[in-house]
Amino acid sequence: MIRTKQESRKRIHLRVRKKITGTPERPRLSVFRSNKAIYCQIIDDLKGHTLVAASSWEDQAAGTKTEKAKAVGVILAQKAKAAGIENIVFDRSGYLYHGRVKALAEGAREGGLNF
Repeated sequence: MIRTKQESRKRIHLRVRKKITGTPERPRLSVFRSNKAIYCQIIDDLKGHTLVAASSWEDQAAGTKTEKAKAVGVILAQKAKAAGIENIVFDRSGYLYHGRVKALAEGAREGGLNF
């Protein structure tokens, strides 16, 4: 049976999620990448609550999608700092750690998040 790209990513994501869990001390930074935008949220999996969220629609700066992803990482880090979150677990959601996902992670690190 041939799998589509989305089905393969979903299988990878489920395999990773078996091992990664967000706690109140180290919540999970989840990433979703679409063709036009990138979304991320910090989640406490024990309570099932989203603590902080950001997307590329919030920052209307001009630039490439990779530059916007880095800006989203910085914005998310600022919101997380305001909420008292410093340590997180990074969940790339089955995407390769490359391009926009990597830029978002680097932006979050520049903003002060530890993972």
